Amino acid sequence: MTVRIVRLGTPRHPGEGTRIGTVRRPPRGVPKAGFASGDWYDVWFPNLSPSPELVKRALASQSDLSAAGEKEWAAFARGYRAEMARPGNARAIALLATLSQQANFSVGCYCENESRCHRAILRALLRDAGASVDGT
Repeated sequence: MTVRIVRLGTPRHPGEGTRIGTVRRPPRGVPKAGFASGDWYDVWFPNLSPSPELVKRALASQSDLSAAGEKEWAAFARGYRAEMARPGNARAIALLATLSQQANFSVGCYCENESRCHRAILRALLRDAGASVDGT
């Protein structure tokens, strides 16, 4: 059993299981009835998405590969890790890590580049919590 880290809106992998959207907002222009059938997500779980302030910081660093962009990304990563260390979020990560030992499911975000997306950090947090993470 495993948790897979995915880009929401992409085709599902065989045996992927339930897809969990760890995003702040539902996909724009998609009716609620189309979230699962459009490969967005089956369950919306914004608890593990970055705060709106951090989302702005991440978006600002995504296309900036300069030293300033790297610094902005590092600040985002520190902030997101701090948010995920809060008790409720830490419990959610621990729960997903435990569930990954018993069931296949995925978590994801919309960002095209995982290396500049909170899901890269979420992957590490899940792995650190003992999750069975696909591809690591």
